[in-house]
Amino acid sequence: MTALQGHSLDIPTPDGVADAYLVHPDDDSAHPGVLVIQDGFGLRPSLRTLADRIASHGFTVLLPNAFYRHGPAPVVDLPDFIDPGERPEIFQQVFPMIRDLTPDRVRADVGAYLDWMAASPKVAPGKVGLTGYCMGARLAVMAAAMFPESIGAVAGFHGGPLVTDAPDSPHLMVENITGELYFAHAGEDHHMTPEHIAQFDKALEAAGVRHRTEVYDGAQHGFTQADTAAYDAQSDDRHYVELLGLFDRTLRS
Repeated sequence: MTALQGHSLDIPTPDGVADAYLVHPDDDSAHPGVLVIQDGFGLRPSLRTLADRIASHGFTVLLPNAFYRHGPAPVVDLPDFIDPGERPEIFQQVFPMIRDLTPDRVRADVGAYLDWMAASPKVAPGKVGLTGYCMGARLAVMAAAMFPESIGAVAGFHGGPLVTDAPDSPHLMVENITGELYFAHAGEDHHMTPEHIAQFDKALEAAGVRHRTEVYDGAQHGFTQADTAAYDAQSDDRHYVELLGLFDRTLRS
């Protein structure tokens, strides 16, 4: 097992200060950078564990609190095991914060995170990788389109909504993406129906984005999140194989 060093830190942004978790191999070397964008439940122990697993493969991983404008993590009081069917009030609390993450705020926040990573001695020079979960996958597409010069690889898992009727729908932004993209959709996910997936793929193909998208049959929205009722261990293992393969292929010189 790779020894890791992880700690909390604060990152200045145009709108305040974002609390974050940073983890990297416990050595004196710089490693390729990876930015993780959370799901809708926020920065919590299970996501730190996810960041640790990525870092153990030889990456420096930054996991910010996307909801920092509403306070430091945990912004919402969450149980150790999250079953939204039994706790519908959790969604009522997080949905307003998700809606607050407008494209302008995504640009401001991700720009600050990328600047911080570029200045960190723990992050190797070069483009970084980006991975997002649920709402974070949606924000990852937007961020990759906003910062194509800085982001070399983009992954998204059970993301949504990626295709909407709004003028700022992520699928309408993909022409700016220069990095390689991998997206894994849940087979059981009303946020991304087969029609949505086909439209997302069509947009990527039209833009000439290097990409691969897959549907994990039988998996539910949230299948990577180990502290939720949607978790699926087999799909989660597959997610790590694809994610680390993408980053190995694109971020290491």
